[in-house]
Amino acid sequence: MNLMIEKLPELLTASLLTIKLTLLSLLFGIILGLFFAILRLSKNKIIFNFSYYYSFVFRGTPLFVQIFIIYFGLAQLEFIRESFLWIVLKKPFWCAIIAFTLNTGAYTSEIFRSAFEKIDKNLIDAANSLGMSKYKIFYKVILPIGLKQSIPAYGNEMILMLKGTSLASTITLIDLTGAAKYIISTHFNPVEVFVFAGSIYLFFTFLIHNFIKFAEKKMRYHYKV
Repeated sequence: MNLMIEKLPELLTASLLTIKLTLLSLLFGIILGLFFAILRLSKNKIIFNFSYYYSFVFRGTPLFVQIFIIYFGLAQLEFIRESFLWIVLKKPFWCAIIAFTLNTGAYTSEIFRSAFEKIDKNLIDAANSLGMSKYKIFYKVILPIGLKQSIPAYGNEMILMLKGTSLASTITLIDLTGAAKYIISTHFNPVEVFVFAGSIYLFFTFLIHNFIKFAEKKMRYHYKV
């Protein structure tokens, strides 16, 4: 226990990086996911297939492999190293953000797509009968209802993304998991350190869980009004 008290500032500092990785990845991922979910509604075969295979590839391969390809694989390509992209891709932080964003974006797109497709067709028919354009129907009917229906599933994705950020330690970033592994390598007390680090992850999960419950209540109240 004395070890954890001594190393608490170090773990809390590393936790800030974990929070930063999670929030940025979720922010960019929800934008990307919504974009690809909208593409999945397209009747154009090329657009539909593009969005479908993006989701298929990033959901069908391990996040561990994705982050390694982006950080180590792209660095092997000479034209990448000589381009403006190298300004971003040479930094492990942004490589992690890109990998996490692409991964969570794929899962988020499926969450939104499923929610959009479950909307009662009678609501859309009613909107059409009122003379609303298809764009207005999407923003006034499909999008708000779809977002409301996707909140529980997206809450799970937020928790999975939080835990997924632990892979950032594999590309030299000292996040919560990376700090825990470093402490273990110097003090040889794995059980105590990982239990403590796991407790911090559990606390973050508790916050996400309660945030999702709050969001569900707010959405229910909004639609009652």
